[in-house]
Amino acid sequence: MQFLQPLIDVLRHNPELAVFLTLAIGFSLARLKLAKPLGTVTITLIVGLLIGQLDIHVAPIVQNIFFMMFLFAVGYSVGPQFFPALKKEGLPQVAFGLILCFTGFATAYIAAKVMGYDPALAAGLLAGGYTNTGTLGVASANMHVLGLDPQQTTSMASLAAIAYAVTYPFGTAGAAWFLGSLAPKFLRVDLPAAAKELEKKLGSHSSNEELANPPLEARAFRLANEQLAEHTPRELNKTLGETFYITRYRASGKMVEANVDAPIPRGATLAIAGSPQALLLAEHKVGPEVDDPDLLAYEAEKIEIVVTKKSAVNKTLGDLQREEIERYGRPIFLIGLTRAGKAIKSTPDTKIQRWDVLTVRGVRAHVEDLVKVLGSADRATSTSDIAYMGAGIVIGGLIGAITIHVGGVPLGLSTSVGVLLAGLVCGYLRSLYRTFGRMPQPALWVFNNVGLNGMIAVIGLNAASGLVSGLTTYGIGLFVAGIFVSLVPLIVGVLVGKYVFKFHPVLLLGACAGARTTTAALGAVQDAAQSPLPAIGYTVPYAVGRIVLAISGLAMLLVMK
Repeated sequence: MQFLQPLIDVLRHNPELAVFLTLAIGFSLARLKLAKPLGTVTITLIVGLLIGQLDIHVAPIVQNIFFMMFLFAVGYSVGPQFFPALKKEGLPQVAFGLILCFTGFATAYIAAKVMGYDPALAAGLLAGGYTNTGTLGVASANMHVLGLDPQQTTSMASLAAIAYAVTYPFGTAGAAWFLGSLAPKFLRVDLPAAAKELEKKLGSHSSNEELANPPLEARAFRLANEQLAEHTPRELNKTLGETFYITRYRASGKMVEANVDAPIPRGATLAIAGSPQALLLAEHKVGPEVDDPDLLAYEAEKIEIVVTKKSAVNKTLGDLQREEIERYGRPIFLIGLTRAGKAIKSTPDTKIQRWDVLTVRGVRAHVEDLVKVLGSADRATSTSDIAYMGAGIVIGGLIGAITIHVGGVPLGLSTSVGVLLAGLVCGYLRSLYRTFGRMPQPALWVFNNVGLNGMIAVIGLNAASGLVSGLTTYGIGLFVAGIFVSLVPLIVGVLVGKYVFKFHPVLLLGACAGARTTTAALGAVQDAAQSPLPAIGYTVPYAVGRIVLAISGLAMLLVMK
């Protein structure tokens, strides 16, 4: 091993390299078939614990930066669905969080009594088993309630920290493994399929999904119908526009656009656009389909247009169509209409409202002019609005940092909950007002996965030394007690959530992770579900857990005194 010493020295002096080494190995191993049941999060934590045996320590701020990235990305992804869902299941989620907090407290109390632990070890056991630093912090700050001298009080605080260090790794990895792998089997549910079903119910969709059948096609037809001949494109589109429309035509060897008022002679070749079903009728109404690739070689664009112009508000879609025919000789082809983040069924009588999003497709020049009429284009882009993200994290963190003290116990949302809530609000606002705050899916994937696993890598590296020393001092019994405290409440939570609260399985597993304040478990559930939606169930129980479990640190000292 001597030949590795130069590498070890480099990692010790440059711990940031150890973080990325952990990520590289963790993500690589997670691809292996044998490792897939554990998931990327658990594998990364294990790798961090192993590399951490080289006595590598990473500054806590690195963990916090990764954590903030992850929380904001999670909140942003599910914000459009969270607030509508909160109206229906907010109070049940609060009750569920309280039940899991009480169950964890009772489980830690029983385990401590059976093992003969003192109050400090009991508090550390609860904090580590539930991966809640607030529990440890409040317990350590209130050791004076035990009535010991200063030296004994300091010793007790150290015992709590040791118990936390021994039980925290399984509290993180075990919860992630159970909720991501075992719980779906226990519930007998196909989690990815259940997530897709929930997405449909909530009106969610991935921005990179494409419809199986494109809603608009263009084909060339020979004009053989004498009744249609010698009419202008405008005249024909007024009668045919609701099913299909003429984009341009070829006559006497010349290409003519649809906004020209010249009559179309019989025998001309028409470029006709419409739905696949409508184009089946075109051959019967117009004439035979012909091959004319040059006629169809015009630039078309599918685009989402946000209505911001006052002149467009309160117009009906029918009015808009008629105006477009008068201006360009052809109507717009409306693919969809979204209002307040939800797709709505549209008719010619549907009135356009401010912030509506119209998805249209047509000739590029025509579509560009339509953008000027309606408002602004929300184009797919690889650019992220980092200013929006940064401001959201700062504002959310500042709100979460507000703390009040009750009986010596600090109560507050914490910066992490504040950032998560900021992500939810920012994502929700983005769904309503589509002119700012774009975060493309690839960018969200990076913030989500690198943020979560980067945080887990730092946790593993820093917890490694405490795990070994704690096991050496207190044996395997403390580790086993931590397993008991970690898993029993989760089993209770799955049963109560399914049979009492009747939560949707995707939301239930997210709520279990939230009540346990275990972010890694949320990541594991999202990974297993192949969806960000478990975060909808995570947020409210997480906020409850942060507050209640912090108080539980002091409560454990008092009941074990």
